[in-house]
Amino acid sequence: MQKRVVITGLGVVAPNGVGLDAFANAITKGISGIKHDPELERLQFSCQISGKPLVSNELSLNYFSELELRNFNSTGILYGVIAGIDAWKDAGLTLENNQEPDWESGTIFGTGTSGIDKFRESIYKIDDFQTRRLGSNAVAQTMNSGVSAYLGGKLGLGNQVTTNSSACTTGTESILMAYERIKLGQAKRILAGSTSDSGPYIWGGFDAMRVCTFKHNDSPEQGSRPMSASASGFVPGSGAGALLLEDLETALARGARIYAEVLGGNINSGGQRGLGTMTAPNPMAVQRCIKNAIANAGIHAKEIDAINGHLTATSKDSLEIQNWSEALERKGKDFPYINSLKSMVGHCLSGAGSIESVASVLQLDQGFIFPNINCEDLHAEITALIDESKIPRQMIKKELNIIAKASFGFGDVNGCVIFKKWKVAQP
Repeated sequence: MQKRVVITGLGVVAPNGVGLDAFANAITKGISGIKHDPELERLQFSCQISGKPLVSNELSLNYFSELELRNFNSTGILYGVIAGIDAWKDAGLTLENNQEPDWESGTIFGTGTSGIDKFRESIYKIDDFQTRRLGSNAVAQTMNSGVSAYLGGKLGLGNQVTTNSSACTTGTESILMAYERIKLGQAKRILAGSTSDSGPYIWGGFDAMRVCTFKHNDSPEQGSRPMSASASGFVPGSGAGALLLEDLETALARGARIYAEVLGGNINSGGQRGLGTMTAPNPMAVQRCIKNAIANAGIHAKEIDAINGHLTATSKDSLEIQNWSEALERKGKDFPYINSLKSMVGHCLSGAGSIESVASVLQLDQGFIFPNINCEDLHAEITALIDESKIPRQMIKKELNIIAKASFGFGDVNGCVIFKKWKVAQP
């Protein structure tokens, strides 16, 4: 018998809020976390603004020992461990130093790269014949699975401990991988999430591709403009999101607070065929991913109340709206509400899907739709398809039942997950 899967814990490290309360406050009020980045200016990037979480050394010491932080400079692992441990604690679980691992708990925590600054440091030291000065944690910081390995050790996880990586789809994919494992009874709980390093060595390639905005270096908070006619590219961001997924029976037995249920979803690829390329989505695959996610969740397209889109503030925003409209067979005022967290945090790359999923679950749990900022001038191709009222520019208090969250990444890969609000009397 397949298990039902619910979300019992959330954690987030975002450019506009570190910690669940700060993040919830920011997204309800439309507070941007995008700021001028002196390092990008010094390095003469075209885009000199970014979304970077503010994590103090004092805060870091709540999650790492002073010894662990010595020679530690992997921002992605730092963000991921903070978000992951916060989600674990938010679920009412404790950190215990037991002799035996927790065989029923694991983590699937994704990333795009790990420890890029540590890699740079390592290259210079090796070239200067200083290999022995790299330190004992260089490997743990630079291996792609570093974030899941750190979380596995800190939480004593004995089930699957792994890192997935699928570009911008990574976070959404990690949730669906965790969902499948729990649904099949192979684990009672999985900490799902994703993280992204910050800084010029991560963002430089995108700046070189000219996909980042260069028009708002003097007005950072206005720089990320999903669905706007004046959108000129995405703002690079970073951070981590984490969701504690658990089988319903286990969650109820321990009296856990339940935020939402994961009904299902779908992951696919456009194969870089047709209109799909390394950097552009194949519309057929995107629509198929959405339709199959709905079928897998056992719902009808008409039941979706809101969409948390990928919507990066590039020329592909209009195409994404068209794909949603065709996949759902809904348009005009019949289209669900839709928003993009990237208007407030930028594009957090491999961390995007999980951070945005935390925002999606908060909307279900607290009954609101967060605003899209910087889209006063909606793109004409978008308003030709859906009614402007479905793209809220101010926070709306509204009880929602079902939200669809999707991510579309480099390599022509897609992921869509369906979340449902949890009601205490739910059968």
